[in-house]
Amino acid sequence: MNAFLTDPFGIILIVGGALLGPLLLLGVNTLSEKRTRLAARLSGAAVEPKSGKPSPKRFSWVQGLGQMVSPKGEKASSAIKMRLMHAGFIAKSAPYWFYGARLLLLVGSIALLAVLWPIIGDSLPVSGPLPVAITVAIVAHIAPGFWLDRRQANVQQEYRNGFPDMMDLLVACVQAGLSLDAGINRVAEEIGRRYPNLNVHLGIMSLELRAGRSRIEALSGFAERLGMDEARAFATMLRQSEEMGTSLSTTLRVFADDMREKRMLYAEEKALSLPAKLVVPLILFIFPSLLGVLMLPAGVRLYWVFSGTGVPG
Repeated sequence: MNAFLTDPFGIILIVGGALLGPLLLLGVNTLSEKRTRLAARLSGAAVEPKSGKPSPKRFSWVQGLGQMVSPKGEKASSAIKMRLMHAGFIAKSAPYWFYGARLLLLVGSIALLAVLWPIIGDSLPVSGPLPVAITVAIVAHIAPGFWLDRRQANVQQEYRNGFPDMMDLLVACVQAGLSLDAGINRVAEEIGRRYPNLNVHLGIMSLELRAGRSRIEALSGFAERLGMDEARAFATMLRQSEEMGTSLSTTLRVFADDMREKRMLYAEEKALSLPAKLVVPLILFIFPSLLGVLMLPAGVRLYWVFSGTGVPG
């Protein structure tokens, strides 16, 4: 046992088990809960909440750690809150989770490097652990930011794809005789399966309207949470329609048609940019292979001719 503890491979197994074991159990538990909810949805039954006291939040210490290291300035905190909100994290504690996870990743990567250094240190071209530790620390510090930007781009794409569908459903609800508030509530119920992130913001806006917040403020908050020009234009259009007294259904129909046209123009733009994006793969991969296939028989034939061996019949 002592030999196993002193062996670097044994240390790697222990540290890897300690790090991956809780994550594996959490993943199995989450998968089991998702399968239970899916089976209940397919059977048409609702999943009953567990009785008794609510269980404590998992990894709440990460939130506390992030609260300790988070910046105290209002400008810095509002900037990260806006980034997280546009990425789909609207909870007030989301910045603390972000800073805590980033610090945990930084410390964990440095600790893992310290454990693996006796094994990988000789194979690295860098002399000394300090430059490698600095590089790992920089990567661990900026990696959550890149991940957040990537998630924000994916969520924004979902908003952009779902906004025309949301407008069509809202137009259908208003033309069917529902009010705008009731139409928003109905759209939030129908659009959730296809666009879950957009459904969350629609549900928040519906709750704000039920709580007595003015429609203009609720729409402005909805546009601010989405961070899209289309949502800001939607809020401005409804405010102007309410101030000028124009027909709501006609205004929504014109705006929905404009959203559909923008989606078509965006699809055409993506299709037209495809040939330019294919130039580099064609030059680097396809063209050399094609050139080799076409020129190889001629090259072999020239080799036989100039070597004096003659071309075999």
